[in-house]
Order: sequence, then structure tokens, then C-alpha cells
Amino acid sequence: MRKITVYTRQLCGFCTRATRVLEEAGYAFEAIAADGNPALRAELIKRSGQSTLPQIFVGEESVGGYQELAIALSDGRFAQLLEGD
Repeated sequence: MRKITVYTRQLCGFCTRATRVLEEAGYAFEAIAADGNPALRAELIKRSGQSTLPQIFVGEESVGGYQELAIALSDGRFAQLLEGD
């Protein structure tokens, strides 16, 4: 199973929702705070093309933010990403 990483910031409702939905679904993940870290934010923009948070990755693949995560969970794509398909 590939690693799930969630980049977050404080006081972010979508960040809270993303981590909560992963926890409720029973997924283990690493949450990394991107607050006050311009180098990390620049790296995330390069990796995903997005500047907003949260940013969710499965392995090196960007899932997107909370809304994209919710869709991927509901249509089964997230489980496929975890298996490397």
C-alpha cells in the first residue's frame, strides 16, 4: 500500500475535513503542516500545480484537495491509487 500524505494549515476547514474523512475511513496518513514554510509551499506548487491546502498525495501522485479526495473515495479511485493501479 502506498503512503498517504496530507499537507495542511491551521484554521483550515477543508484541511480538517480531509483528515477527518481519512480517519473515519480507517486510513493511516502523515499530516504535514505547511504553515509558515514558503519553501514547502513552493515545492507543493511544483508537484501538484496547486497553491491551496489541503493537498493530498498517494505516493507521489497528487489526489488534489478535499473535494477531489471526497470524489476519489466515493468512486473507488482512491483505493486504486493506494494499490498502485
